[in-house]
Amino acid sequence: MKSMLTSAVLAAVLAGATTAASAGGITLAHPWSRATPAGAPVGAGYVTLENSGSTADRLVSATTDAADHAEIHEMAMNNGVMQMRPVKEIEIPAGKRVELRPGGYHVMFMGLKHQLKVGDAVKGSLTFEKAGTLPVEFKVEAMGAGADRASGQGAH
Repeated sequence: MKSMLTSAVLAAVLAGATTAASAGGITLAHPWSRATPAGAPVGAGYVTLENSGSTADRLVSATTDAADHAEIHEMAMNNGVMQMRPVKEIEIPAGKRVELRPGGYHVMFMGLKHQLKVGDAVKGSLTFEKAGTLPVEFKVEAMGAGADRASGQGAH
């Protein structure tokens, strides 16, 4: 039995399993970030938030060890101009998922302590109103990663 469990875990790792954590019906799937140029003051984290619970929950805060602080942000078009602004929370309806992605909701890493390089992991946490605090590790991908998600072609 133990070897079957070990084999299953190893198979999931080798298959590129990307779920970071889950609690209270909330699951974090495919947490990632983009590499940053040297000296960049900010970075961003993206993740899919899935709520398998029977009631809505809300993402209310984020932390990271890679920056002075993290904020929840939204990018949106306003009169033909792309604008970014902090938001207090993101609702995750019961039985639904919300994707934090380029061009939409994201976690903003403010005051980066170091350059984010491909292959690095940005450790942090996401706090939900009901599910509590979940650890997260954003895998740093190439600078242009997620361009299809920014254009709306990614999963919703």
